[in-house]
Amino acid sequence: MSFALYILGLAVLLGGIAWALLTAGLAVTYVAIACLIVAGIGIMTAVSRTRAKDPPA
Repeated sequence: MSFALYILGLAVLLGGIAWALLTAGLAVTYVAIACLIVAGIGIMTAVSRTRAKDPPA
């Protein structure tokens, strides 16, 4: 899978999380913190899954 596809999926996920938390009445600060944590985990996962493998030595 391509890195761009992972980031697109992550953006959709973050939008859904933010919408749900704001609808539930959480403060914007907590929504931002949750989205930053999920974004960090998502970017690390995307980089590790789409990184080119090193050729055997």
